[in-house]
Amino acid sequence: MIKSIYIELLEDFGVNLSSAENLWREINANYSNKNRHYHNLKHLEDLYSELETVKDRIHNWPVMLFTLFYHDIIYKSTKKDNEEKSAELAVKRMTEIGMQESAATLCFEQIMATKSHKENSDSDTNYFTDADLSILGRTPINYKVYCLNIRKEYAIYPDFLYNKGRKKVINHFLSMKKIFKTEEFYNRYEEQAKLNLQQELLSL
Repeated sequence: MIKSIYIELLEDFGVNLSSAENLWREINANYSNKNRHYHNLKHLEDLYSELETVKDRIHNWPVMLFTLFYHDIIYKSTKKDNEEKSAELAVKRMTEIGMQESAATLCFEQIMATKSHKENSDSDTNYFTDADLSILGRTPINYKVYCLNIRKEYAIYPDFLYNKGRKKVINHFLSMKKIFKTEEFYNRYEEQAKLNLQQELLSL
């Protein structure tokens, strides 16, 4: 499903099927990397399902889709510039297919917003970062699977280092006045997200 959405998106901008297939192969190869246990194609499908529920609230759906497909295209657990690299590649690909500079810039900013997930003046960006964090507010069982998969992605680090870093991430979210910035996602996930995060913090 997720592949057909990407291909149709590119075709809407005049990209021929052969070129679209080549660009998809790049996305598929990156998100299907053997070291990806959470930030993979399933994550993209999950994000799409979340965003589709608020599609009528999103002002620029095509840009939102580009952000979805490219926001984690570069992802290495040992690096701290994944968002920058992903955003830069998104702009490069959007420019290559003739997208307007304003659209590419918006995509860049939306991807960069996933670095801190702070409230943004652009409502589309808030919807994207909220969807990206929706896993935090899922059922305890789903959240536990997410935690296990994130740990696998950071398998290179021993527990004492991983736990220290993970606690920092958790406390970052718990210190926020609101984890979810949009009304829809706040009402749906805020309460459970805080419970899940607090429970994980106790387990570390």
